[in-house]
Amino acid sequence: MLIRQRMARTATITLAAAVVIGGSVTAAAAEEAATIADIQGTSWLSPHAGESVSDVTGVVTAIKRFGSARGFWFQDPDGDDDPRTSEGLFVFTGATAPDVSPGDAVRVDGRVKEYYPTNPSDSPFLSTTELINAQWTVISSGNPLPDAELLKPDTLSDVLIAQPGGNIEPSTLEPESYALDFWESREGMRTAVDSPRIVAPSTPYNELYVTTKPEQYPSPRDGTVYTGYDNDNTGVLKIESLIPFRERPFPDADTGDTLCGTTSGVVEYDQYGGYTLQATELGRVVDGGLTRETTRAQGPNELSVASYNVENLSGVDKQARFDALAKGLVDNLRSPDIVSLAEIQDNNGPADTDDGVVAADTTLRRFTDAIADAGGPRYQWRQIDPLEGEDGGQPGGNIRVGFLFDPQRVSFVDRDGGDATTAVEVTSDGGEPALSISPGRITPNDDAFAGSRKPLAGEFTFRGRTMFVVATHFSSKFGDQPVHGRFQPPARVSEQERIPQAEQVRAFVDDVLAVNEHANVVVAGDINDFQFSPTIDTLTEGGALRTLVDELPAGDQYTYVYEGRSQVLDHILVSSALDAADIDAVHINAEFQDQVSDHDPLITRLRPAGGTSAGHRAG
Repeated sequence: MLIRQRMARTATITLAAAVVIGGSVTAAAAEEAATIADIQGTSWLSPHAGESVSDVTGVVTAIKRFGSARGFWFQDPDGDDDPRTSEGLFVFTGATAPDVSPGDAVRVDGRVKEYYPTNPSDSPFLSTTELINAQWTVISSGNPLPDAELLKPDTLSDVLIAQPGGNIEPSTLEPESYALDFWESREGMRTAVDSPRIVAPSTPYNELYVTTKPEQYPSPRDGTVYTGYDNDNTGVLKIESLIPFRERPFPDADTGDTLCGTTSGVVEYDQYGGYTLQATELGRVVDGGLTRETTRAQGPNELSVASYNVENLSGVDKQARFDALAKGLVDNLRSPDIVSLAEIQDNNGPADTDDGVVAADTTLRRFTDAIADAGGPRYQWRQIDPLEGEDGGQPGGNIRVGFLFDPQRVSFVDRDGGDATTAVEVTSDGGEPALSISPGRITPNDDAFAGSRKPLAGEFTFRGRTMFVVATHFSSKFGDQPVHGRFQPPARVSEQERIPQAEQVRAFVDDVLAVNEHANVVVAGDINDFQFSPTIDTLTEGGALRTLVDELPAGDQYTYVYEGRSQVLDHILVSSALDAADIDAVHINAEFQDQVSDHDPLITRLRPAGGTSAGHRAG
């Protein structure tokens, strides 16, 4: 066919060759033949990066018409039969929408560039091979698009990447052995999925995550669970849409829904979520019927303790958000006796500048009023206001942790003196542990908590027994190298902040247990790390604490969904005296697009039959 004859033409790459003439250096032009596959090469980087090319031919497959990174993809319909080399390429046109259409056969001149989302010298992300400063000629129109490769469960390896322990970019691709290599070898090419299962809720950024491997680490609720650093969820794929919104609004979806029919498009690397299918054809979402869970009620002799990150709840949030959070606490969590809260903000929420407002009494009053209005108990709260701008989170929001408790079921032991900078100490009261201040912050001036939330310890009594509860919110994972990044294995940079924080909390727990090894201690909150992480190992080393999440079925071990992977960030840990504790991850948020928080709560029911007797000093 005429079009295939035209597409079989080779491109010309102009190389600058230094030639010495009469003692001066001039540039001579050398030329060699190349196709799109030659430009893409067999590794992560183009062998012709920085060079100018001309007469590169292919068929336009997709167009990016929005944003500042506009352009089009084109693909060689013949290819070179080397599975390592991509046959697709992106032409960057900047803020100008390209005047081409899918099916146009084009001849393109431009310069080869490896585009990194951040500073190329130290970017943790992989690059996109593209043509810049481009000019093109439409040879013909209405040509058939190259067939889209259909992804099946066995298309991608179960192993993400060979891990040489550094920058993978110089390595030769092995797409049949490693999933990440497969995606790089398909960069810019047409690819398709057929009725995949959706494994995360649609995001505000118009993203869907699906799995091409439905049997790979599944949850009972049709997500895909992250179970370990070496257990890669290689079937997870992000989908965005190139279809104009006016023609096809992006669909809302929950975990467990199905994207029915064929979804096809081109593969693009994105710093958020890695390799992404930019859809030119988008299936329809079919409801999977996912419902929110409800835990069982605590018995008369059981103390229920919940951990709940309420995602930047502030005093200026809409009443509907307070009502929805309250309904979940009352109906789905069955009104826990104690709630360890994370991400409580001050009364006026985030601001561009520090405004001196750090109190959260309006935030907590509105929350507890909404709980009572929803049929729950009239909770009381305890917390300590942070210093302005010292605890991280959204600027001006003055994030902190705190406690809610049902005074009809449990008593709080108040001891004055707690403030933003005073550290709580463990004392001995008649041979039993007690807190010097309650509530009190754990080592708030230690470098481990600089710019981060300070743990809060509180002393409670339940049926004549003392309970020590620690509310936590460790540093986030911001700064970690991406799973789909140029450095493998990715460095978990933020872990070096959480491990010292865990050491401080563990030291506090050890101080309590040093007074009475049978004391009842609960550590609860957003640890921001996995159940198999060194952070949790630091808290549990030696058996003084155990993390209850480990006692859930493997498929149910998650409280958060990130980039299509259901994972644990929240924890409840208990001391050895609480050997009868159970655990439930109550899935009411993370899997749903209409979530009121991005975290699911955890709840445990305890039977503190042993431990410290508090009858002589409760108050």
